[in-house]
Amino acid sequence: MLSIDWRSPAAYQFAKSIPAAGFAWEYLRRNDEYRREFQAITASSEPESDRLEAFVQRWGLRFSNRS
Repeated sequence: MLSIDWRSPAAYQFAKSIPAAGFAWEYLRRNDEYRREFQAITASSEPESDRLEAFVQRWGLRFSNRS
């Protein structure tokens, strides 16, 4: 259970100072559907590219190229 009063504007003051990507992450990490889908994908050692692409498109994610 959250310890903040979600109805209090003071509880969300931090949201005014975070960038859009940070705000999006705060939303996603609390979304049950996203979390279930993420867990299902990460449970596979090598997820299918079509499934991964659908996940990326559905949630509007972008990943930087890694070496």
